Amino acid sequence: DKVYLATDPDREGEAISWHLYYALKLENKKCSRITFNEITKDAVKKSIKNSRDIDMNLVDAQQARRMLDRMVGYTISPLLWAKVKRGLSAGRVQSVALRIICDREDEINAFIPEEYWSLEGEFQVKGEKKPLTAKFYGTDKKLPIKNRQEMDEILKNLENCKYEITEVKKGERIKNAPLPFTTSTLQQEAAKTLNFSTQKTMRLAQQLYEGVDIKGNGTVGIITYLRTDSTRVSEEAENMARSYITEKYGEQYAGEGTVKKGGQKIQDAHEAIRPTDVARTPLEIKESLSRDQFRLYQLIWKRFMASRMTPAKYETTSVKIDGNGHRFTVAASKVIFDGFMSVYTMDDEDKAENRTLAKSIDKDTKLSLKEFDGEQHFTQPPAHYTEASLVRTLEELGIGRPSTYAPTITTILARHYVIKENKNLYVTELGEVVNKMMKEAFPTIVDVNFTANMEALLDGVSEGTVDWKTIVSNFYPDLEEAVQNAEKELEEVKVGDEESDEVCELCGRRMVIKYGPHGRFLACPGFPECRNTKPYYEKIGVACPKCGKDIVLKKTQKGRKYYGCIGNPECDFMVWQKPSNEKCPVCGSILLEKGNKLVCSKEGCGFVKEKEKEENGQG
Repeated sequence: DKVYLATDPDREGEAISWHLYYALKLENKKCSRITFNEITKDAVKKSIKNSRDIDMNLVDAQQARRMLDRMVGYTISPLLWAKVKRGLSAGRVQSVALRIICDREDEINAFIPEEYWSLEGEFQVKGEKKPLTAKFYGTDKKLPIKNRQEMDEILKNLENCKYEITEVKKGERIKNAPLPFTTSTLQQEAAKTLNFSTQKTMRLAQQLYEGVDIKGNGTVGIITYLRTDSTRVSEEAENMARSYITEKYGEQYAGEGTVKKGGQKIQDAHEAIRPTDVARTPLEIKESLSRDQFRLYQLIWKRFMASRMTPAKYETTSVKIDGNGHRFTVAASKVIFDGFMSVYTMDDEDKAENRTLAKSIDKDTKLSLKEFDGEQHFTQPPAHYTEASLVRTLEELGIGRPSTYAPTITTILARHYVIKENKNLYVTELGEVVNKMMKEAFPTIVDVNFTANMEALLDGVSEGTVDWKTIVSNFYPDLEEAVQNAEKELEEVKVGDEESDEVCELCGRRMVIKYGPHGRFLACPGFPECRNTKPYYEKIGVACPKCGKDIVLKKTQKGRKYYGCIGNPECDFMVWQKPSNEKCPVCGSILLEKGNKLVCSKEGCGFVKEKEKEENGQG
């Protein structure tokens, strides 16, 4: 006698309910919309009590998103087919994600390492067996050591001088409990600690949400809804966690729960991702879960419990050691109350933080220098994106929503714009071509701020403050104009079949360069009579420093670009940056191109020079 529509509790779910309402012809029947964040008996019963009408604002927001995404995808993708090759795609979020990765790759390629030195002093404390290692700080203010010369000067000033402890400062520091998981933080943490891809994390979380068969309980959903950007926790869950923590760990461990500082607009209808029942510990239900389901559930359970606990407390000690106007410092901290860390620790942080100093150290303590340890370093380029760091960046920039992170990454990997190697994401040649074309023809669509602003407008539709048709009608004319211009102007970008110098050994024709899903290759133009193909290597006009043969542009098995000797495997020369014909005047090694500079390929040499401008005035 009554129909309840219980699709997912988000925009898309609301739109699906609306479509079902008409598809099932429910207009004249009693019909209500219910939502819940967890598939448990209590939550479903409660939602039926709080049934409501379909929220048309959410439906409109979803309609607008779908229209915008289709406009971009359906108008630009065919253009890429015509200009590059069939099977490519562009999208409102995926093209921005690709651009972010390409921009990082450019930053890395243009990065010039800078030299710096670190200096540590090992001091013998009177009455202590273990020496004290302190880092060079500077004088009254911090002094970076930039090169060997500065280093030698400091060491000269410190020769035979007396050292004394000028300050011993004790203090206390607290480390707050982490926030419970949202979609993006779950994806990042699962990538870091469990080595899961974003897609795998979402697939497993979906299984835990929909329900697993638990002995004695039947099928029950063991985590709350997995697509959320809220860290809010229901009062009921809060109370459940508090009583569990008090009982198992003691009153002093039950905390208030960390609150998220203000940020972008979040869809606060959802809760954070948490276990539906904290008493259902990971070990208790281990038998009912697969290995990976167990590992993910354990991560969610521990993180939620930690988020409801008290902060950890550290006792900190910092010591200043002065000698001849120069200062060394040493800091240590030890845990005096573990708080939330009794359940959940971020391994890398805590190992570094727990250091203790001898209790007896004070201003009167006598010490003498044992030895100095100076080390040369070079600054490192920004790291390549991983799936986890890309998700974090997309979230920080307000691009996409929790439900879009995993599919976006999956798409750019499937299209072969980006490849994944040892967790890192690298742009392929195809990705570079598509990104360059998108930047030229559709600068607004691949503009980070434009996409984030569009998300804010869609949120406005959800709240009923913006009309969805206005967004669509404002967006379409500019897009149509850009597509028409691109059709005319992008003619030259089309990757045609250019002839190569290679002759087909089967039929004598000049082979042509073609584009395949993994980049360029040589093919015989006599196809289908002659089906000969072979790898295409682009010569860069530079001789191999090891054997004198040509250096060519190659690709790893997964499609990442590098420069290697054409004589491989006899000659193993390879570099990631493009080599030049010039040699380093300092050590004679080959110079590599980095942005508008040439840098010595030998590690530790550090020679850098400006690239000379070419005849036509271009660098």
